[in-house]
Amino acid sequence: MAQEFDLVVIGSGPGGYVAAIRASQLGQKVAIVERENLGGICLNWGCIPTKALLKSGEKFESLSHLKDYGLSASGATFDFDAIIQRSRGVAKQLNQGVGFLMKKNKIEVIEGSAKLEKGAAAPKVVVALKAGGTRAIEAKTVMLAVGARARALPQIGLEADGDKIWAYRDALAPKKLPKTFVVIGSGAIGIEFASFYRALGAEVTVVEAVDRVMPVEDEEVSKAAQKGFEKRGIKFKLGAKVTKVSKDSKGVKVDLEVNGKADSLEAEVCISAVGITANTDGIGLEALGVELDRGHIKTDSHCQTNVKGLYAIGDCAGAPWLAHKASHEGIHAAEHIAGYKTPNVNSPIAGCTYAQPQLASVGVTEQGAKAEGREVKIGRFPFKVNGKAIAAGETEGFVKVIFDAKTGALIGAHMIGADVTEMIQGYVTAITMEATEEDIHGIVYPHPTMSEAMHEAALDAYGRVIHI
Repeated sequence: MAQEFDLVVIGSGPGGYVAAIRASQLGQKVAIVERENLGGICLNWGCIPTKALLKSGEKFESLSHLKDYGLSASGATFDFDAIIQRSRGVAKQLNQGVGFLMKKNKIEVIEGSAKLEKGAAAPKVVVALKAGGTRAIEAKTVMLAVGARARALPQIGLEADGDKIWAYRDALAPKKLPKTFVVIGSGAIGIEFASFYRALGAEVTVVEAVDRVMPVEDEEVSKAAQKGFEKRGIKFKLGAKVTKVSKDSKGVKVDLEVNGKADSLEAEVCISAVGITANTDGIGLEALGVELDRGHIKTDSHCQTNVKGLYAIGDCAGAPWLAHKASHEGIHAAEHIAGYKTPNVNSPIAGCTYAQPQLASVGVTEQGAKAEGREVKIGRFPFKVNGKAIAAGETEGFVKVIFDAKTGALIGAHMIGADVTEMIQGYVTAITMEATEEDIHGIVYPHPTMSEAMHEAALDAYGRVIHI
């Protein structure tokens, strides 16, 4: 069989479609295989529609604080169905945008489910077409961008049914607004849904297996986040092992073990946010001998697998499970396939949580740095003394930075507060450019901005802070 394409990308999420575009820009003939919706989970059922929901919740919640700004309004209500429809409309608009980009870049979109078989230069792609029948494709290179799905724990009854037990898809497009929720898992997904539904008045309890919320975050930020969430009425069960989830006509019961003692929670709905499972099953990887690590595809520093002509990017290739990481890997892999002498994929990746308050981080935590035996200098600056934050009424939170004491290199940054998900990129750039404390100290930050706290935190690490 003659090779039809230079590259076939399987999966059109933020890694796959971006990789396809970059490959086309580099003169490659490209096809992309998608079994459901262009844009993948992120655009249709993940990061984009959740942010639309969170913005609606944030706007509604802000109405209760109007008097703080010398304003007043009464009788504020919300239309839950309209909120959900707005979110779905945002996803649809961007889905159509990806379709336009595919046409613009002359990328053939093949609708169906792909499976790999042994081929000549690269694995052969056999697509079970949505329209019926199959299509076999041979290409010079194949790239897997098949993503991941919500993890289920059927052994304890934690398996989404779309009714009493929800995964992220169910939480994004429910038929009605339940009054009580149990959210299992306090990572970014669990906390964002907890934040949204609490903003609309639901009673929300978050269950976390370890002894603090958002355990991947710096411990200091984690503690501040819990206080911020509790201030908004979210409840927590920490150090709680879920032993069983059961359903009845009224809702769900979640049995727990907390510090060796039995406990339980009841609610109308339980949201499962206990992690993800890579979509690596049933696509022919075993027959090809593709090496896996706990279900994720093992790749080298250029996103190549151990099988000739096969690359893997994004969630299916391991942590961090973030859209921007997938896009970065997709571009890198496309350029490597085209023969570019690209550096290894080692850029720092920021993590963001769009709850109220927001969290953002990049690099090592204080605990991680000390565990590595590194001598560090740490600076902090609270928004409560930042002029712009005071004027905006957004004084919650702080900025924390971590420098290597020996070299002065910025190695970590952690933020909590209003719009920190927009501000973190400044520190991402600094770490990428191998900035030291002298570089950051010498930057002129515009006034008045909340970003001035980034400067002051860096100054604080070296005893030079001005405004505290």
